[in-house]
Amino acid sequence: MEAIEHPPIFSLPGIPDHVTYTWVVMIILVGVAFVASRRMELVPRGAQNFLEVVLEQFQALIDDVIGPEGRPYLPLIATLGLFILTGNLLSLIPGVAGPTANLNTTAACALIVFVSYHAIGIHRQGAVNYLKHFMGPVPLLAPLMIPIELISHLARPLSLSLRLFGNMTGGHILLAIIFFLMGLDGLIGWALSGSKAGAIVGGLGGLIMVVFTVGFLYPLKILVSVLQAFIFVMLTMLYIAGATEGAEHHHAEHH
Repeated sequence: MEAIEHPPIFSLPGIPDHVTYTWVVMIILVGVAFVASRRMELVPRGAQNFLEVVLEQFQALIDDVIGPEGRPYLPLIATLGLFILTGNLLSLIPGVAGPTANLNTTAACALIVFVSYHAIGIHRQGAVNYLKHFMGPVPLLAPLMIPIELISHLARPLSLSLRLFGNMTGGHILLAIIFFLMGLDGLIGWALSGSKAGAIVGGLGGLIMVVFTVGFLYPLKILVSVLQAFIFVMLTMLYIAGATEGAEHHHAEHH
């Protein structure tokens, strides 16, 4: 990677780049929230209107997947979704290290989801009723179901973190290769070398690479960034829905 990728244009001494750009994402989100909430109006405009539409979409997804009882978890789900989406899009800027292209960041987000949905399940159903989920519907099969359920739950943070990390890192490497081929050591440098063959082949090749990057690669990367954030949020909601399944039934039985 060092051969095709330059260090980020901005870094802090002694602090890993993914931590630095995690702070950048946080500053961006806090700044947008501040601008949107600075002058609240009954008829929203500008940033307020944009954020209200975004939050309404998150709320609609929660209602569809978890149900209306999942609305208290909107802050958790929306924060994760907006953080991951902003981190994904940040990696599209040349010279910027997107935090979601680092396994430490994606693993931290996955662990937050892992701890949160178990805590939500225990809070909603009680520890005993929640642990019954791991035993399966047939008590005789509990010795078999408990190890299977444990492995399944422990694999969730692994799959969440590796899926996001792999997709974002793969796209990041592809962009780095494209920029390396187009740079002064590649096609552009060949076009500026002074030879006729270099000017023709390097110039034409560089133009094709620019059109390919702008017209296809960047739109594809934007789509992947949005899809990966959506998949992470959707899986988070499914895990919460599974953890709270049967809570209303137990609550009704209690009354």
